[in-house]
Amino acid sequence: MADPFETLGLDPAQTALYAAVLRLHRATRTELAQAMNGSVESIGRQLDDLVKLGVVEEQSGQYLARHPAAALGKVIARRLERLAEESRRIDSALGSIRGLIRDYDAGRDFQDGPFTVELVSGADVLYESVVGIALQSPPMTLLTAVPDERTMTDFVRKFADPWIDAQKRKLLTVHAIIPVSTLPQPGVRDQLGRLIETGGQVRTLDRVPSWFMAAGPDTAGLPAAWGGNLPDHAYNFYLVRTPLVVGVLRSLFLELWGRAVPLPWGRRGDGMVQVLRLAAQGMCDDSIARQLGVSVRTVRARFADAMAELGAQSRFHAGVEAARRGWLS
Repeated sequence: MADPFETLGLDPAQTALYAAVLRLHRATRTELAQAMNGSVESIGRQLDDLVKLGVVEEQSGQYLARHPAAALGKVIARRLERLAEESRRIDSALGSIRGLIRDYDAGRDFQDGPFTVELVSGADVLYESVVGIALQSPPMTLLTAVPDERTMTDFVRKFADPWIDAQKRKLLTVHAIIPVSTLPQPGVRDQLGRLIETGGQVRTLDRVPSWFMAAGPDTAGLPAAWGGNLPDHAYNFYLVRTPLVVGVLRSLFLELWGRAVPLPWGRRGDGMVQVLRLAAQGMCDDSIARQLGVSVRTVRARFADAMAELGAQSRFHAGVEAARRGWLS
């Protein structure tokens, strides 16, 4: 088995000298030189190196070895510091060439010729094409923004099931941003609940700027008119197959996602919604606890969770904000 100190960078002479200091416990340079059959000058230089490494201490001309575990820890810490510094230099180098990487991608797209743009028409084609793209390279992450109630209604009534089934089969994972105004629509909660249960994620905004999607790393969907909805344009949209456009839409989606609000569905979210709904009916904490079959402490904890999630300063404010976001529908 390799000597641990040699493994961490101590040469054999340093390791042997450290072992001698351990045996003698307290020794001068002269005593150590005699024990090592070396010159005082050579042993002194090696002792200075061991002191710098933190494995030996010097006290009034005498040298004491640190405990082997402490000494090894000191050497490891120094090695980790060097590795961390090297990692920081690598991160800095990567950051400095990000612009060059973007230029390379843009140049590659230009050399490949015009972007591949395909005009597609029809809601069936839209939703089937997403599953088709996922089948080619599963598992695929789909980022999509839905700006209006009509598109949302069509989705939950006719087209949610194939996407939910594809998620169950691990073909894709849906991340969707929808307007908060769509939550009270019939069927929306049930279908979005199923989408979330099978691995999807949904967040809401007061206003979503336009429909678009990014399907995997290479395919983007753009509306016939930016800012419009799909039903008003007979579900005409463009499939654009280039990483550059997909990257732009991904960046836009992530910016919107950071401002959007998660749905309060799931065990913890349902508990928050329950207490807010009952409080809106004028019930006190004790009555809410009896109604739900939980302790008053649990009720108050759920109120605290709801206030934190909604960024509210009071229960009243939390109730108003929950209603605005469609939680109580």
